[in-house]
Amino acid sequence: MKIFEQNELVTAIYNRALSLCISSEFAKQSLGEHVFVDYQGSEQANRRRELLAVEAQANKNKIIEEYGKNHFKQQVMEDLYAKVRSGFNEEFDNKELLFSSTLNIQMATADILELLSLKAASIKRITPLVNSLPWLGDELVNLVNKPQYRKNSDVKVTNPNLALSYIGLDNLKLVAPTFILKHWLPPTTQPFGLMKRKLWSHSLSIGIASKTLAKSYGLDEYHAFCAGMLINIGNIAVTRCFLRTYNDIHQQALREAYENKDKKLHNTLVELETAPEFLLDQLTNRSFGISADIVELMNFERLRITDAIFDIAHTPKISQMNELARIVLKAVGYVAFRMLAKESLIDNDESKLMLSASGLTTQDISLLRKSDIDHLKLNFN
Repeated sequence: MKIFEQNELVTAIYNRALSLCISSEFAKQSLGEHVFVDYQGSEQANRRRELLAVEAQANKNKIIEEYGKNHFKQQVMEDLYAKVRSGFNEEFDNKELLFSSTLNIQMATADILELLSLKAASIKRITPLVNSLPWLGDELVNLVNKPQYRKNSDVKVTNPNLALSYIGLDNLKLVAPTFILKHWLPPTTQPFGLMKRKLWSHSLSIGIASKTLAKSYGLDEYHAFCAGMLINIGNIAVTRCFLRTYNDIHQQALREAYENKDKKLHNTLVELETAPEFLLDQLTNRSFGISADIVELMNFERLRITDAIFDIAHTPKISQMNELARIVLKAVGYVAFRMLAKESLIDNDESKLMLSASGLTTQDISLLRKSDIDHLKLNFN
């Protein structure tokens, strides 16, 4: 994101928020390694930094001990990651492959999102598209069978067509983008066990925050919600690609060492763990650009979000962005700030810097603070 790249301090703060998506422990480690500028902050904030730095150094020492016991192990790790980097560089250079294979995006999903943006949208027109995506039909059926959404919960809905009639267009504008993004998440994010859920909640919060801000600025709420959800598709693509590529190459190296009866190499490979620093580097440098490329391939015509996502990825000044891009940027910045604040990983001066760099006004912050940006508000009559 060019906006955050203008300021090294803002970049460091945002990267710390991305670290939280990987794991809280890794984010604390990243904070301990960060060189703070003297903001003349409070004694309490300075003390918190010192404690986190001590904890992070202990974690870092443990990592150094684990990875750096000897030169051989370090060399094995470097060779492995060189192969991993080469492998996913090829995949990232082919955005059509990312679209069709890595994320396995079916064009019917883009058609549904586009159709819901039209005034002429109707359940009748959307039903055939939903029926072409069995996984989406299952999600909708499961939704309407939840007791809180059905007056007569003893009767189970089994047909997606009937589920759509219960849900209605207004609710579908929220649940369709939500279930579609959920479908694109990695099947697993091991060894970072909580990352899948964090990627999901992060995307949802940005989507709802974008929708909330759009309403206050008189912009289309559905467009804002979709743009907010899809701005994170790059994070999902990078995570899927990185973990799959690492696992494939790691398993191949293990097989070759075993077949070559190289016990030392095999044992060293068994001990290696996936390095979160490497994943963070890829998320930081690639995600927003990939989001723009993937959304472009969806060929939206009436759902006007492509230019906004390109602006967020590539435009260096807020003043040069279109209105929707500025809204989504505010949401991205606020959600990053809130993630860090919940974990006590940001101080007052950094908070002001992050919120200001994202273009958030006092009114924006007040609105988002009193809004629930973690849950969809569905209305079943």
